[in-house]
Amino acid sequence: MGSRHVCGVGFAVAVLFAISAPAGAAPKQDFKLGWSSGVSAMPWGWANDHGIVKLWADKFHLKIDVVQFNDDTEALNQYIGGAVDAVPITNLTALQSPASAIDSTAIIIADYSAGSEAVVLKGQSDLKAISGQRVNLVQFSPAHYVLDRALSSIGLEERDVTIVNTPPADLVAAYGKPGAGAIAAGNPLLLTLLQQRDAHDVFDSRKLPGEILDLTVINTKTLDDTPDFGKALAGIWYQTMAVLSASTPDGDAARTDMAKAAGMDPAALAAELTMLHMFYSPKDAASFAKSDDLPDAMQRVREFLFKLGLLGEDGKIREALGVQFPDTSVIGNKHKIRLRLPSYFMDYAASLH
Repeated sequence: MGSRHVCGVGFAVAVLFAISAPAGAAPKQDFKLGWSSGVSAMPWGWANDHGIVKLWADKFHLKIDVVQFNDDTEALNQYIGGAVDAVPITNLTALQSPASAIDSTAIIIADYSAGSEAVVLKGQSDLKAISGQRVNLVQFSPAHYVLDRALSSIGLEERDVTIVNTPPADLVAAYGKPGAGAIAAGNPLLLTLLQQRDAHDVFDSRKLPGEILDLTVINTKTLDDTPDFGKALAGIWYQTMAVLSASTPDGDAARTDMAKAAGMDPAALAAELTMLHMFYSPKDAASFAKSDDLPDAMQRVREFLFKLGLLGEDGKIREALGVQFPDTSVIGNKHKIRLRLPSYFMDYAASLH
């Protein structure tokens, strides 16, 4: 991305309180956020390239490095290993091993999937035709979750189809092979699949509002030690969102820059954005976090992961990993919380307007 000036958004930066270091210990000042790809993560790279990251890091007397990795797996492994302090991640991934070894706090709910994952049938427009078919997908992915919900909507289970775990790069090719029946996929591959001959979207995440979330999470211990890191990231994100969502020359330039950096044309980026329910406003994101719908959605995600054996081996979902909400209520094991969804940092960003 080319160098551009930092766009003003009307943020009045305020430090709500000073952080005191434990006696004898210097507070950590240097932090890293790792990201790789995807529409929901690309704003971090744009914010870094356009000075917004440095602006907020300086306001809180921190150093924040935004590091791009080759793929999501590498970024996640760096987070799990402690090489980076924060990472964009989905709610499904946050509760899967080995990510679930980390107690993570979501400081930002960026969006939820609204069509960006779907079940695609070849030559059939009725979901019921999926019974007995081979389904190519990336196992344990958001698209796998959409397939599970699709099957349950017509009284079927995974045993009624044949799951074929397929690398993302091979999904489009799998569709073109003789005997291909169904593909469960997410963007950007989904948009490519839907352009193939006889491809039919028979069930997508528009039917599952608020269930598949894109988050930015921080290691909870790191956040507890330095809450200003969370406030800085929230400030960075929502200043960036204000620019990217604006129908202005600066907004147009930002979207063009982001698309170019991702090797996309602006029309393709716009198409992907229409398949996400973006929370451009911190107030809207905080309201969603506090809604009664979020615990219900997270419980469905837990049930999916538990069914696949990804939430432990004790056979009891109640004792499996816990998820905490803004009112401090917990679903699952309150002694083993692995994902916290407070509204505090989104509320903080909203208070700066």
